[in-house]
Amino acid sequence: MVTKIKFGTDGWRAAVAEDYTFENVRRCTQGFASYLIEEGNAGKSVVVGHDKRYRGEDFAVAVAEVLAGNGLKVYLTDDASPTPVISYAVVAQKAVGAVNVTASHNPPTDNGFKVRDSMGGAIDPDGLVKIEALIPDDIADVKIKKIEEAQEDGTIAYFDSTIDYIAHIKKLIDLQPIKDAGLTVVVDAMWGNGAGWFSGLLNGGKTKIIEIHNERNPIFPEMARPEPIPPNVDVGLQAAKDHNADIFLVNDGDADRVGFGDENGEFIDQLRAYGLLAYYMLEVRGDRGAIVKTLSTTTMLNKLAKVYDVPIHETGVGFKYIAPKFLETNALIGGEESGGYAFRGNVPERDGILAGLYMLDFLVRTGKKPTELLADLFEKVGGEHFYNRIDTPFEGDKQEKIDTILAANPETLGGLKVTKLVTVDGFHFHLEDGGWMLIRFSGTEPIIRVYCETMHEDKVDAILQDGLKTAGI
Repeated sequence: MVTKIKFGTDGWRAAVAEDYTFENVRRCTQGFASYLIEEGNAGKSVVVGHDKRYRGEDFAVAVAEVLAGNGLKVYLTDDASPTPVISYAVVAQKAVGAVNVTASHNPPTDNGFKVRDSMGGAIDPDGLVKIEALIPDDIADVKIKKIEEAQEDGTIAYFDSTIDYIAHIKKLIDLQPIKDAGLTVVVDAMWGNGAGWFSGLLNGGKTKIIEIHNERNPIFPEMARPEPIPPNVDVGLQAAKDHNADIFLVNDGDADRVGFGDENGEFIDQLRAYGLLAYYMLEVRGDRGAIVKTLSTTTMLNKLAKVYDVPIHETGVGFKYIAPKFLETNALIGGEESGGYAFRGNVPERDGILAGLYMLDFLVRTGKKPTELLADLFEKVGGEHFYNRIDTPFEGDKQEKIDTILAANPETLGGLKVTKLVTVDGFHFHLEDGGWMLIRFSGTEPIIRVYCETMHEDKVDAILQDGLKTAGI
């Protein structure tokens, strides 16, 4: 039976040896190659990279061989590379796109296939539909040039993707003050592609970088998955406490996302982190420009936009929506609830390395601790905001779940009146306190996510439980 390959929020992901096989990866690559050629890019260059999951480098070679078989030139990374590094390589190599073999934060059983455009950003939804339509059902329709032949004729070339990226980063941020600051920073690489990056960029001064989980281990011990949220970060947060760290940084498996812990080893949730980064850009750096946010992230951004008189744009969940709006508006910052943030001057892509450096710069420029910076942020936006999320697997028909949610039509959630329902991406319930609750289906896994943000700490659990009931769970 032919596997139907379907792109989700950020590419295609599937279980290795079940649907994620070499044959299906080659079929998927043929669809991307055909798309690039139809878009007028015959004979041009494509970047291919991979993460540290099982046989990632071998799947990357399979991708490269199909692209080469279609007459495209391939720059193949010589090692596992963070997604933002691969994205920047597209620009640096003047390529027309990229494929990254990674399942990002998914469980260890999975691998994935991320595609990027000529700007290094996520391909928009219309483009993904075109790629899907061009994926052949029969492996016989896939064109392949073996790597040995392709290397000999120059169609495939291994390259070091780090050189251009590091030079680029040093133009965006002055690293020397961070090196000289004398901070103690614990970094959790989550066994992934972020290993060695912060130490490599910041060693040589008074600041001390302590890395954990920085070796290759595709089963991701001490965490369920390399996703930078609790409980996956609990070991890292404890390490931060043990080392009396000033701040804790954690990247997901492909290092396009980042999470933070404060000086007490307490997790700073992703919505607060986005609020801090936007506050840093606007207040400390004094920059101005649009903010792009998904509907699943914080309303603190709306309040900051009003304070600093900058535009704000809300999109569906995923960088396939954020990246086009980010480019269209020349945005200052763009981001989502998952811990992915993009910045003006960089590619329109999540960058967990640059975001981490900017947060360290925030501490150094202000001389403040993370908790003090949060207090400043809350003062700007009118008070403390509270967030949580529940992910739960579901079985059966997705449409039945949708019908259940529509039929429920709750008037209150957690005791707060529902003032509006928006169905741009999932079911986004606006609440009377300015907060919200969102129910949406994961674009990469059979999971329903229920999120909420409110200024009433005592209502978070009740809102989430009402959200689960609304979804029939």
